[in-house]
Amino acid sequence: MNNYKELKVWQKSMELAEEVYKITSNFPKEEKFGLISQIRRSAISIPSNIAEGAGRNSNKEFRNFLGIANGSSNELNTQLILSIKIGFIQENNLELAFSLMNEVQKMLFSLINKFSNL
Repeated sequence: MNNYKELKVWQKSMELAEEVYKITSNFPKEEKFGLISQIRRSAISIPSNIAEGAGRNSNKEFRNFLGIANGSSNELNTQLILSIKIGFIQENNLELAFSLMNEVQKMLFSLINKFSNL
């Protein structure tokens, strides 16, 4: 698993991270070191963990990093829902982010299952 850039899940998670950066650029400036930072770290953690896992020495290690990426996607989902609840963004402005996140989570789940059987 050396070339992580060829993995569709990495590519989609990079799209998600880019979308999250666009979304959070409209958040209140006083959240720069609060929710904005937390959301962005969660978003970039997904492709980062996929890349790190792909560079490891075994499928077991790769599977572990996929699990961490999946956890980060759940964290991101929670933070975006909170952003709706506290009025930083409207839900309809998150349609693309939620769609990408759903795709990424499905791909991660599939890969985790694939490498669990080895």
